Amino acid sequence: MTTFDADGVTLERVREHVWELPQEDGMTVPARVLASEALLEHIKDDDTLDQIANVTHLPGVVKHALCMPDGHQGYGFPVGGVAAMDAESGCISPGGVGFDINCGVRMVKTNLTYDDVQGREEELVDALFDAVPTGLGGGGVVESSHSAVEGILEDGMEWALREGYAVPDDLEHCEDEGRRLDADPSAVSQKAKDRGANQIGSLGSGNHFLEVQRVTDIFRADVADAYGLEADQIVVLIHCGSRGLGHQVCSDYLRRIEDEHPDFLDSLPDKNLAAAPAGSALADEYYGAMCAAINFAWVNRQLIMHQTREVFADVFDTTWEDLEMDLLYDVAHNIAKRETHTVNGEERDLYVHRKGATRAFPAGREEVPPAYRDVGQPVIIPGSMGAGSYVLRGGADSLDVTFGSTAHGAGRLMSRTRAKQQFDADDVQTGLEEHDRIYVKAQSGETIAEEAPGVYKDVDEVIRVSDELGIGDKVARTFPVCNIKG
Repeated sequence: MTTFDADGVTLERVREHVWELPQEDGMTVPARVLASEALLEHIKDDDTLDQIANVTHLPGVVKHALCMPDGHQGYGFPVGGVAAMDAESGCISPGGVGFDINCGVRMVKTNLTYDDVQGREEELVDALFDAVPTGLGGGGVVESSHSAVEGILEDGMEWALREGYAVPDDLEHCEDEGRRLDADPSAVSQKAKDRGANQIGSLGSGNHFLEVQRVTDIFRADVADAYGLEADQIVVLIHCGSRGLGHQVCSDYLRRIEDEHPDFLDSLPDKNLAAAPAGSALADEYYGAMCAAINFAWVNRQLIMHQTREVFADVFDTTWEDLEMDLLYDVAHNIAKRETHTVNGEERDLYVHRKGATRAFPAGREEVPPAYRDVGQPVIIPGSMGAGSYVLRGGADSLDVTFGSTAHGAGRLMSRTRAKQQFDADDVQTGLEEHDRIYVKAQSGETIAEEAPGVYKDVDEVIRVSDELGIGDKVARTFPVCNIKG
C-alpha cells in the first residue's frame, strides 16, 4: 500500500489521487484528501489535515469528510472542505460555511475576440474600475432602502429582474435560478442588513476580482459548444460574495451557538467548527439567514454584471445585447445546502457543506439548468492573475466521490501577511503588463501583493486531479487580459 507522510500523519492511498487519514478516536467516518503527491506537499506542514480530521467529529456526518484538490488551511473546515451531515440527526455548521457566504463566480460571454480588445486594455480596465466599486467598506451600484434589502434577501435575482438589472436568461443560467426559496430575511439581524445596504454591487477586497479573459484552449468541443465557448473568445469572470452582510450573519450565529449550545460546542475538537444541532430552532434560523445571504450575493454579482455590460457597450460603442453578453453560469461557494444523495444505497436528506468548494453536478441531475442538463453543470474555477482559469463540467463520478463537488480555485500557498513580505506590488503589476500583457488595477497595492501569481498553487495541477478523478471534467481554459481588484 502506498503511503504519504505528512508532519507525523501517514496518509494511505486508496486509489489514484485519493488519500485517507487513519480513523482515530472520535472520528465517526474516514477523512479523505483528493490530491496528487505534488499538491499534498503544499499542505503537509499546515493545519489542513488536522482540520479535515476534526470535521469527522461533527454529529451526523456521513460517508467521509473530504478535502478538495485546492484545499488549504482555513477557519474550522479547511478551505476546500466538503462534508454532508444528516439533516434530521446531524447538524449545520456556520464554521463549515464560512464568513463570506456564497462567495462565488460567474462568467459572462461575449462575441468579441482577443483582436477586438488588443490595444484597448487600459481603456477597458480604467472604465471597469470607475464603474464597479472596489475595496473595503461601503459603496455599491445602488443605494438601497430598507424595503430593497428585504426584497433582495427574500427574492434574490428575481428582485434584480423586477428592478431592471437582469433579464430572464440571467436567472435561467444561475445556480438555483438565483434564488434560495428557504431564505428568511427575519433571521438576518438589522446590523447585517445595515452593513449590506450600501454594498450591493461591489467587489470588496482580498481575492475578489473582475477579470476580462480570452479563451485559449478547448478540451471538450461538444460541451464547449453547448456552453457557447470557442477559442479566442472574450469572456468576463466576476468573483465576489455577500460582503459585510454575510460576514455579520456568520458572526451573529457563531455567538448564538456559544450562548445557546455551549455543551454541544465543548464536545467538538475545534470551537471554530461551531454548529447547531439539526432540528433545533437555531439550526433552522441559521439556514434561513444563510439562504438570504446567498440571495444577497447573487444580486451583488448580478449588479456588477449589469455595470460590466454597460461599460462594454460604452467602450465598444454598441449595446450589450449586440455584444451577446450572456451569462454562461453562476456558481456558489461557501454554502450548506439541503440536498438528497444516495449513501450506501439509501437516499438521505443531507446538509452538504461546501467550504471553498464548487457544486459539480453531472448530466441528468434535475438541479442542472435545462440548457446544460444533457452535458452537465458548468463549473468555473479561477486561477491567479498570472495563470489561466478553467471551465469544467460536473463529472460523472462526482455524486459518488464528493457529493457532487469539486475545487473552487487554485488554492493559496501562503498567507496574505507572508505574500506582502515576499512580493512588491509595483513589481507584480509591471511584470504582468510587460511579460503577459495583463493589465491590473486595484484600490490598494497591498491587494496586488497579496494576490501575486506566486501566492497560489498550480491551477493546472488542481484541474488535472479533478479531471482524472471524474468529479469535474475540463472543458476550456481562459487567460487574463485585464483585471480589477479591491
